[in-house]
Amino acid sequence: MGVAPSDDLRPNRPIWAEIDLDAIEHNVRALRERVAPARLYVVVKANAYGHGAVAVGRAALEAGAAGLAVVCVDEAEELRLAGVEAPLLVVGYTPVADARRVVDLRLTPTVCSMQLALAVSRFAVDAGRTVPVHIELESGLNRHGLVLDDLVPFAEALRALRGIEVEGLFTHFAAAEEGDQAFTRAQYEALLEASRRLPWIPQRHCAASASALAAPDLHLDAVRAGLAVYGYEPAPGIAGSVSLRRALALKSRVARVLKVAPGATVGYGRTWTAGRPSTIALVMCGYADGFRRALSNRASVLVRGRRAPVAGRIAMDMCMADVTDIPGVSVDDEVVIIGEQDGAAIDADELAELAGTISWEILAGITARVPRLYLRGGAAVAMTDLNHRLERAPQAAPAS
Repeated sequence: MGVAPSDDLRPNRPIWAEIDLDAIEHNVRALRERVAPARLYVVVKANAYGHGAVAVGRAALEAGAAGLAVVCVDEAEELRLAGVEAPLLVVGYTPVADARRVVDLRLTPTVCSMQLALAVSRFAVDAGRTVPVHIELESGLNRHGLVLDDLVPFAEALRALRGIEVEGLFTHFAAAEEGDQAFTRAQYEALLEASRRLPWIPQRHCAASASALAAPDLHLDAVRAGLAVYGYEPAPGIAGSVSLRRALALKSRVARVLKVAPGATVGYGRTWTAGRPSTIALVMCGYADGFRRALSNRASVLVRGRRAPVAGRIAMDMCMADVTDIPGVSVDDEVVIIGEQDGAAIDADELAELAGTISWEILAGITARVPRLYLRGGAAVAMTDLNHRLERAPQAAPAS
C-alpha cells in the first residue's frame, strides 16, 4: 500500500496517514460473510482506531454494515453532522445530561441507570419519538452493566416507559482473544440465561472481533467488530481462513540529513552514541503524532526500502534514524513508520510488542494532527487534517 500525495490532496505537514478504504470494505465484507446471518456493527470509536471515523464509517456502511458503534455521544454526533444516517449504537456510559442529545441525534444508547432511562423517556415523548436502547449484562468484566438479578427487573421497568424500546441485550467478553476460553463460555451462558428471562428483547450480542473470527456459535443476533475491520487479528492466527487487509500506513519525510562523528550523541538525554562515523536522518514524527516514546532506541523505520533503527529518544514532534547503512538518503525521502515500502514492512503488532502494549493502542494513538489521506484504487480521493474536516479530490470533467 502506498501513494504519493497528489497536487490536489497534499498534507500540509511532512507526516500523514494513508487509509485504504478498499481494504476497509474488503474486511467488512469478509466479516459479514463470517458472521451471517448476524448483524454486523462496525466499531468506529476512538476515531475508528485512528483511521478516521467518518470516512471509515461510510465505507463500512457501503460494504453492508448494519450500523456503527461508538463509545460516547460526541463520537456519534461527529457522524451525524457528517450526514451518516445509519443506526449508531453507543456502547459506553452516557451521562444523564446527554439524554436530550441522544434523542435529538437519534442514537441507540446503552442504558444502565433509571435516571438516564427516565430522562431519555421524557425527551423522547416530547419529541414524539421512540428511542431504541440496549442494556448490558455484567458477566465478568466488572466495569459497566448490571448483574443478572438487577438487570432483569431493570429491563422490565424500561419496558414500561413511554418513548423507549428495549432493542438489545449484550455483554462484553473479558478475554475472548487470550487464555482459557472457559471464562468466555461462562459469560456467554450468562447472557443466554438473561435472554431466557427476557425473551421479548429481540437482539442479543456478545462477540467482538476475536469471537467473530474464531467462535461462530457465539455470534447470536449481532456482532461488534473493531480491530479486524482495520486488518489486524486480536490474537495470532485467530482469523483462520478469513482474509484481512491492513488499512493504515503512517508515513513521514526526511527533514535533514547530518553526519556525526564517533562518540557524538543524538537526542534528549544523550541515550544514543555513535560508535562509528554515522549518518542521521531527522524524521518529522514524534510521540505527539502517535510514535510512542517507549519505542526510542528500539523501533525501526523504513527508508528506501530498508530498515533504519531509531537513534535516541523520540521527541514530541520528531525522531532520528540511523541511516548510515542506507546509501543516498536525502531530504524529502519518504519514511514509513507503519506500512510497507519496497517489499519491507513494519506493522502495529511489531511496534506494540516493542513498546509493551497492544496494536489497538498503537493505532488509536495516531493523533488528530496527523493528516489522513483516503485511498481508492491506490489513489487519494479525500483528505482530513486538523483544520479542514474533509476535503475531496476534484472530479474529472465529463468527456464532451
